[in-house]
Amino acid sequence: MGAWTSAVEPQASVDAGTGMHALVAELFPIHRSVTGPGVRATLARLAEEVPLEVHEVPSGAEVLDWTVPPEWRLGDAYVADLAGNRVIDVADSTLHVVGHSGPVRARMAWRELRGRVHTLPERPGWIPYRIDWGREGWGFCMAHEEYVRLDAHPDREYEVVIDAELDRGGSLAWGEVVLPGETDREALVWTHVCHPSLANDGLSGLAVATWLAKRLAGRPRRLTWRFVFAPATIGAIAWLAGNRHRVDRIDHGLVLACLGDRG
Repeated sequence: MGAWTSAVEPQASVDAGTGMHALVAELFPIHRSVTGPGVRATLARLAEEVPLEVHEVPSGAEVLDWTVPPEWRLGDAYVADLAGNRVIDVADSTLHVVGHSGPVRARMAWRELRGRVHTLPERPGWIPYRIDWGREGWGFCMAHEEYVRLDAHPDREYEVVIDAELDRGGSLAWGEVVLPGETDREALVWTHVCHPSLANDGLSGLAVATWLAKRLAGRPRRLTWRFVFAPATIGAIAWLAGNRHRVDRIDHGLVLACLGDRG
């Protein structure tokens, strides 16, 4: 990859903060998981900011001692009462469905369904994030305070729909930005691109990595800087499986996550 210079020179830190916040707000509604169109859409948006190259590995590929999972594509997901009122709706939050859930269309009483609904009793107003790409089950997530209200009527029936596809002919995608330096010794900056609507645990890392790459692109560099935007765990393993030949060039590494607050 040749030299690249940002079209817009970095402004004051307050302007960078405004730009990062705007990017997070834009990416927040996209439904991401470890595989699928949400990751590609996110990478495509980042490529408008930095010279990002997308790489893909097919589902089913053996990467070290792991296997790339099927590509997950989600249409709709909801739980509705028999009057059609949705009590859980992925349109309200991408967190409402367990990541990589398989397809389901059923009618069942709450007492049957509640075992597949995840909450955080210690944080009753929060919707938890859950993913289960290893077992191909299904489930929902919701605020515990809403769960308690539904649990008061265990015999009430609901329509349960997850319009999802697990494509074994799909792939896993990640993006890389390489800023060549005076030497081929590398600084590796890593951030995960797979989490759905989680502003801090996910999107804050994407935004900071993107702006760091924009700033470094306009400066002289002794080291070569490599930025990797990849799904957590399986993305790192897939990247390592294809890049073992360059690992010995890495002198420095930094993982960016949960940068939005002191937590």
